[in-house]
Amino acid sequence: MHDAWARIRCALGFIIALGSTKFVGGRDWWRGARRLVLDAKYPNMPMIESEGARIHCRLDGNEGGRVVVFSNSLGTNLSMWDAQVPALAARFHVLRYDTRGHGQSGVTPGPYSMMQLGRDVIRLLDELEIERADFCGLSMGGMTGMWLGVYAAPRIERLVLCNTAAKIGTPGIWNARIEAVRQGGMAAIADAVIQRWFTPQFIARAPDAIKRTRQMILSTPPEGYVANCAAIRDMDQRETISRISAPTLVITGAKDPVTTQTDAQYIVERVAGAKYAELDAAHLSNIEAAERFTQVLVQFLESTP
Repeated sequence: MHDAWARIRCALGFIIALGSTKFVGGRDWWRGARRLVLDAKYPNMPMIESEGARIHCRLDGNEGGRVVVFSNSLGTNLSMWDAQVPALAARFHVLRYDTRGHGQSGVTPGPYSMMQLGRDVIRLLDELEIERADFCGLSMGGMTGMWLGVYAAPRIERLVLCNTAAKIGTPGIWNARIEAVRQGGMAAIADAVIQRWFTPQFIARAPDAIKRTRQMILSTPPEGYVANCAAIRDMDQRETISRISAPTLVITGAKDPVTTQTDAQYIVERVAGAKYAELDAAHLSNIEAAERFTQVLVQFLESTP
């Protein structure tokens, strides 16, 4: 495989050397050539190596559009964003990935740190040759977004922080969650998580969505889950988020018991120029209020800075 990839690179280099970008179509040609190389290296974009882990990712939509990266919450995978992809795919190049320890991504020894999760995103951008991207993260994904906004500012065009907080919970809460999963696996917490993530009304009227979400929880590797719990437990960004300079939208759920409206307002008050949107939903607002969430997101991404 390594030899094949080396031959592809050599061939592409030869083609570039022979022709100028004017002769072969300029930027459009270069974008197409780069796409051929990436497709050869990562068929269907399945896995990219990052600090000992294989990170599963997927690209959809308009290859010529701005890249929007979606980052999942604790205990889910990239499919949690399925409702958003159709509307964004016509306008943007949508990059989703499974956070380390989740979905089809690798499980490396924990505990993890938010810096480690943030570096995984940078590695994805580097490997896919994406210089700058918009970033949308929910809950744990939002914490990753805050880290990127502070420590990788040149890579972030716009930032959307959904149902998240600069600090979530207390060490005692997270340590109890870690112990519960170690003792009983993901089944030990699945019901309680569903109750926190969705309102009773949504649970009653959307059984298929609840079933899919429960399956995401149950299929999450316990070792990866507890390692990410530690990353959330140990991260406090309350003193650093004022350094975020990217245009920022903060989305919250009016009925979110996990990351509250107060948590969202804390971010808005400290990130210069941040905008605020409140949806009629609990914690996974992109699922419970999918249509409105997508409208708010697209409006922000297409607005003039």
